Amino acid sequence: MIQTIQLSNHVVLRHCPDDRFKKGALSVQLLRPMCRQEAANNALLVAVLLRGTKDCPDLRSITWRLDELYGAAVSTLVRRIGDVQTVGYYMNFIEDRFALPGDKVLAPTIDFLRQLILEPATVNGAFDPEFVESEKKNLISAIESERNDKRTYAAAQMIRYMCQGDSFAEPRIGRKEDVAAITPQSLYDHYQMILRTSPVEIFYVGSASAQEVADLLRPLADALGTAAENPPAQTIFTPVAEPREFSETLDVNQGKLSMGFTTSINNQHPDFAAMQVFNTVYGGGMTSKLFLNVREKMSLCYYANSGYYGSKGILTVSSGIDEEHYETAKAEILHQLALCVQGKITPEELNSAKQAIITGLRSTPDSPGSLEGFYATAAISGMKLDIPDYIQAVESVTVQDVARCASTVKLHTTFFLKGVNA
Repeated sequence: MIQTIQLSNHVVLRHCPDDRFKKGALSVQLLRPMCRQEAANNALLVAVLLRGTKDCPDLRSITWRLDELYGAAVSTLVRRIGDVQTVGYYMNFIEDRFALPGDKVLAPTIDFLRQLILEPATVNGAFDPEFVESEKKNLISAIESERNDKRTYAAAQMIRYMCQGDSFAEPRIGRKEDVAAITPQSLYDHYQMILRTSPVEIFYVGSASAQEVADLLRPLADALGTAAENPPAQTIFTPVAEPREFSETLDVNQGKLSMGFTTSINNQHPDFAAMQVFNTVYGGGMTSKLFLNVREKMSLCYYANSGYYGSKGILTVSSGIDEEHYETAKAEILHQLALCVQGKITPEELNSAKQAIITGLRSTPDSPGSLEGFYATAAISGMKLDIPDYIQAVESVTVQDVARCASTVKLHTTFFLKGVNA
């Protein structure tokens, strides 16, 4: 059972006791509003901080330090959870009970994380220009790679068109032009600001007691969130009176059709589990209606799948099509949704969807990283279900429940990425 400990006014520790693993896990996430003014700065910041601390001023010395900690590993976290962007670090490390007699790993690992966040390597009161420029290039390259993957690009463009004016339109790691404008001084000023003003979520998985972990984290917690305010509540995305259509032309051989829908059901709604089942029945796997009918039987798509963003009440459909099939494919995607609304769902479709979700949920406790990902994200997004309750809720879903959820799904935006010769 997850225990929640308030380390300070705006720093929370969520302790997940588990002695099944050889390695423990710890994440620290600063919660920021998802907005263009901050997205690129936040994504760049955690990468720059990981380049060096006062005691470990470069990557080589950081690597040596992690080797001394029995091969501990650290990675950056940049997540978008509804209207919140989270930035921080995830660490895994050997449990103290597996270290040599007398050696401690948890305490020095937490202290290393404290140094990483609070004691960066600096030059003349700002971040090292070499670190900043190097990581800017890496981040810009990551942003540009999305455009090279046309499937990912089309899905992202649909969200940006659909969510204009909403935080969900902003790319998770920011925009290329915003990254290019960042300087070592501006990034350092931003860093000092978010240390003071960010609520902080810390998640621990391992065999150490909650009190021990809390005591070790106090020096870090006391320095964070001293002027923070609670993040705004997650907002459900609103429907439109008439669906909208957008298109772009690029040098692609295969058209990319992406469709965005709204629903009043989010991850805090009593029908959330049923909505997840609907999404899986509709397009969430190889037994879904979109896959078996639009792709396999009718051969209208090279791929067709749906995804559900529970924190925002948004459902998306992505498909790859020959451009002459645009109208037919779009109509059939909507037809399969209408079948769900009508309750035309076979027992096999329902059971396959439920089993797919339950299998995923049952595998979540199999690793510290999966536990952290599920519970930390649930806490930030406001979802109240733990894994056993979630499984029970999925098992109880009926065809009528799925149909009720499907009836709330309304088309909002269609985006088509077509080739230059279309």
